[in-house]
Amino acid sequence: QVQLVESGGGLVQAGGSLRLSCAASGRTFSSYAMGWFRQAPGKERDFVASITYGGGNTYYADSVKGRFTISRNNARNTVYLQLNSLKPEDTAVYYCAAERTYSITPRRRPDEYDYWGQGTQVTVSS
Repeated sequence: QVQLVESGGGLVQAGGSLRLSCAASGRTFSSYAMGWFRQAPGKERDFVASITYGGGNTYYADSVKGRFTISRNNARNTVYLQLNSLKPEDTAVYYCAAERTYSITPRRRPDEYDYWGQGTQVTVSS
């Protein structure tokens, strides 16, 4: 069992940056693959990025590749999402998710994750 708490969202102008954090409870964080998803009003929850249990592999949606960076600190039970060059279309609630696995294959679907945070709002003004 793991509990996830996101933070770091806010209002930013287009072209700006934010860093989201997701703090996890429990002692087995290093055995979880972690993902970030986002959901805009009236839309489905979309994959943004994921990182394998040790941090050695990262995967991104095409829409954020080159602008967003996912990372993790297993000693601090935290996963991060650095958002750069933000665009108004990045506006959404951002969720982190966890799945206990040592697989290094990408996890791009919401149903591949067992645990979810409550989300943090990111709003990008034009």
